Amino acid sequence: MAPIRVRYIVDDVDATIAFYTQHLDFIVKAHPAPGFAVLQRGDLNLLVNAKNGPGGAAQAMSDGRKPEPGGWNRIQIEVDDLGGLVETLRKAGLRFRNDIVTGFGGKQILLDDPAGNPIELFEPPSK
Repeated sequence: MAPIRVRYIVDDVDATIAFYTQHLDFIVKAHPAPGFAVLQRGDLNLLVNAKNGPGGAAQAMSDGRKPEPGGWNRIQIEVDDLGGLVETLRKAGLRFRNDIVTGFGGKQILLDDPAGNPIELFEPPSK
């Protein structure tokens, strides 16, 4: 099976690398240019592009719109202890969009990366 690839547009590639490697256990798979890096966690490859970089991901659309960070589409990272991780990340000064919510499928919270791209931290229900 091929790895999963998700692309995020970011304001600062170096800040994004620090965020994902220090707080969410990603590794740097490649960083061939200042405006681009590939971060990896398991089978997920997160491609991060600077919003003003020379690569294709940052180029304007035919109607003039430019890719930008943020939005609501997101990656989901499954964790064992959501409450403990949230407490650790809050102490590190990281920004959340909401508080932990609980539903039939488990618990979740949305964490913003430095560019405002959301990451869903998810704890499945106990079996």
